[in-house]
Amino acid sequence: MGQTKGIAVKELANKIISGDDVFILDVRNTDEFDDWKVEGRNVEVINKPYFDLLDGVDEIMDKLPEGEPVYVICAKGGSSEFVADQIVEQGYDDVYSVEGGMKAWSEHLEPIKVGDLNGGGAIYQFVRIGKGCLSYIVESDGQGAIIDTNRMIDQYEEFLIDKNITLKHLIDTHLHADHISGARELAKKTGGEYHLPPKDAEEVTFDYTPLEDDDEMKVGQTTIKAIYSPGHTIGSTSLIIDEKYLLTGDILFIDSIGRPDLAGKAEDWVADLRQTLYSRYKELTDELIVLPAHYMGISEMNDDGSVSEKLGVLYEQNHGLNINDEEEFRKTVSENLPPQPNSHHDIRQTNMGKKEPDLEEQREMEIGPNRCAVR
Repeated sequence: MGQTKGIAVKELANKIISGDDVFILDVRNTDEFDDWKVEGRNVEVINKPYFDLLDGVDEIMDKLPEGEPVYVICAKGGSSEFVADQIVEQGYDDVYSVEGGMKAWSEHLEPIKVGDLNGGGAIYQFVRIGKGCLSYIVESDGQGAIIDTNRMIDQYEEFLIDKNITLKHLIDTHLHADHISGARELAKKTGGEYHLPPKDAEEVTFDYTPLEDDDEMKVGQTTIKAIYSPGHTIGSTSLIIDEKYLLTGDILFIDSIGRPDLAGKAEDWVADLRQTLYSRYKELTDELIVLPAHYMGISEMNDDGSVSEKLGVLYEQNHGLNINDEEEFRKTVSENLPPQPNSHHDIRQTNMGKKEPDLEEQREMEIGPNRCAVR
């Protein structure tokens, strides 16, 4: 008889990004599953709560693929191992328990090279596949900047060491409401300079370098230019990298646009959002490659797992950029929106420095999908 094997979330993520066929049995409670699950182009996932399988797995055996791997996942990794053992006892050989469960899945960052920069540099997109967050490392001549840093800074540190990059700048495009920023902590550890738009920083409890419109930063031979682009928040600021890449934060996504309501200011910020999307961005070249801070679904991924598209293509295809009537636009971005991100108020307070939750509290606050888009 075989035995249950463990699989790390990085290995599972690589399979999904590569387009492999993946069958997942999720044994969390149904409400948790319905809110947030593992997704991918060739992923089939079924849900059967752990408590329904305590007395055996007979009722799900006909739903499992024969001769193919079965990946069992739960919240933290314990229940999945119990269920996987039972499936093995039924004669299945290729059964894996996902180590760390959905908590670990939420925290994995997969670096993908997006393209080259001046001075032999490069820009890397860190895909947080379990939550849809996107962050970036820009490097040139041994110097680096990180944009929209996630909480799990050890994964960036390992990358910087591996590539021999000295971190000079850490930039948050806005005050995040869906995930806890790791930028301040990483700045303290590395001596890098932390930048934040001042209009989002009026209540913060820490020192920072203001990120103002038209500011420029050098990273080796690469230039990062700030473009004030309010609407998702009052301070939202985009970044243009070497006149090739447009990092839009949570203002513009591949298949949607940013929501203006996460600080309770939807009515106030609608006009700013429209001005940014329909005027400020319109002044930019269509050839800029848009790199957002989030994606909504696996359909937005390119074949290599990255998330990007030319600005001109988005003006042709993104519905949020093609609402001519101002009242219709207002309704689209302020009414019938998806639920707000889990713990968004506490996350904002943490990113302001007003709350200091411990690690387990931070992990709980971030559980679930991002919900920064209007749909």
